[in-house]
Amino acid sequence: MRTGAVASVRQRLHPATAPLLLGAAGLAGATLLHFVDPNEQGNYPVCPWLLVTGTWCPGCGTMRAVHALTHLDIVGAAQMNVLFLAFLPYLGYTYGKWLYRSFRPAPPRAAPARMPSPVWLYLLVAAILAYWLVRNLPFGAFLAPG
Repeated sequence: MRTGAVASVRQRLHPATAPLLLGAAGLAGATLLHFVDPNEQGNYPVCPWLLVTGTWCPGCGTMRAVHALTHLDIVGAAQMNVLFLAFLPYLGYTYGKWLYRSFRPAPPRAAPARMPSPVWLYLLVAAILAYWLVRNLPFGAFLAPG
């Protein structure tokens, strides 16, 4: 396709297309995890980081946590990946805000909106790195999946 044709297709799509497609993909993934148990060997591939290094990455246990959440087992989900469980409300809020704004765009402002402080991004990265480090140390074994 030519560049002009791609731009024409993008102009014809509703602004809510992207958040609705992402939500459908997430729902399909959660449905798959509900019915195909990630706790059984051979159903899903092993985490590449775990396979190469033998240590847990920050995402290890997330599939099993989603499986536990689809079965309404919050304690089991927390045992698999407590960081994912802690970030889930924020992810839900930001997705809902994105979906709402795609249907009801904000009115134009006289002044541009202020960007949040980059300190929040640094704190998020620091929290993920700290979680990654602590869950692989002997005293942080309670953060390991399972």
